[in-house]
Amino acid sequence: MSITDTRPNDLSEPGATALPLPLAGITVVDFTQVFMGPSATQMLGDFGADIIKIERPGLGDIARNSFPDKDGQDNPIFLSINRNKRSLSIDTREEEGRAVLRRIIAEADVVVSNFRHGVIERMGFGYEELSRENRGLIWASGTGFGNEGPYAHKGGQDAIAQAYSGVMWRRESPEIPLSMYPTTLCDYTTGMHLAQGILLALRTRDLTGQGQKVEVTMYDSMLHMQMQEACMQLNRGYEVNWAEMPLSGVFETTDGALCLVGGFTQNPLHHLSRALDLEDDLSERPEYATLEQQFAQKPSLQKIFAAKFATNTTAYWCQRLEDEGLLNAPVNSLEQTLADPQTAANNMIVEAEHPVVGTVKMLNAPIRLSANPPEVRRAAPQLGEHNVEILREYGVDDATIEKLCADGVLR
Repeated sequence: MSITDTRPNDLSEPGATALPLPLAGITVVDFTQVFMGPSATQMLGDFGADIIKIERPGLGDIARNSFPDKDGQDNPIFLSINRNKRSLSIDTREEEGRAVLRRIIAEADVVVSNFRHGVIERMGFGYEELSRENRGLIWASGTGFGNEGPYAHKGGQDAIAQAYSGVMWRRESPEIPLSMYPTTLCDYTTGMHLAQGILLALRTRDLTGQGQKVEVTMYDSMLHMQMQEACMQLNRGYEVNWAEMPLSGVFETTDGALCLVGGFTQNPLHHLSRALDLEDDLSERPEYATLEQQFAQKPSLQKIFAAKFATNTTAYWCQRLEDEGLLNAPVNSLEQTLADPQTAANNMIVEAEHPVVGTVKMLNAPIRLSANPPEVRRAAPQLGEHNVEILREYGVDDATIEKLCADGVLR
């Protein structure tokens, strides 16, 4: 297995020793599926936790079957968020399977799930039940809406959370059709909040020896993302729309598009007039003299900008804007971003070897610690790859393992 080297130079000095990963020695029993929960547990795994991924025999995590792929259940969607984990494929509908899991959880540090409200409890793995045998257990749950309220019964899904939370409603102008954000914004944000909650609970346990519940919801995460806008709405009755700023926008060029943020200078319209090589300084026109007037005249301003940007290339205009100290960027495709030298400079692409797929390229964790950065120790597991290994570690003898296999509980 290989990974782009992210070790700091000071640790490569003679005699220097890298610190152990921050979560080394922490065991996480991971019931999560799809993206929100697995993104959280992968982050924990990247920093050293032993993630035991509980999967359904035969089917596994839903993400294993989300898209038809030549590698079947070991497809890139699954591989992207399940590295540094071991797979235990066990039937939790059978008492023998639940008994094995309770044996593991009794020694674990964290249990994580992202089922609908009440599902993990009905499986026999609720906090009250598990904490009786493991006082220090961190029991973490990510749901769509929480355990109370009118939507508690609803399933959590990214686009649904976008719609309920107000994120989907917010766009540059009412004329733009409503649409789903095409990246799983809610899942990822909630997953990172789930990981943060687990770390906070582990720190509390360090101080007190006591475990606790950690609960996050997609609804809350999306609402919290809008904290500035919400505070303005609650206290001033005014909706802030950052995309509505009169000197900002996305504009087509002769070979693509660029994004302009016309702010953060004393007189951005003056600098923009210079960058666009306009005949006169728009900031000196009476109709554009103040920010309020610029808001009122946004359509005419944007028409001038669009006409100019359409006359030359993205690279040309980005440089012109850069020379005037105006924030800008080309509108890249994901393919372009992955090939961007900044991506390489930030060590954001890592590799791991998988027994079926071969070399797997993935995105690295975005957090860098100078002494003990994230590591890719293993690629995402095959379904049930570690069944025997894990059970033996927790004292299950071979005869019992053979019986569990014969009975279809373990497969």
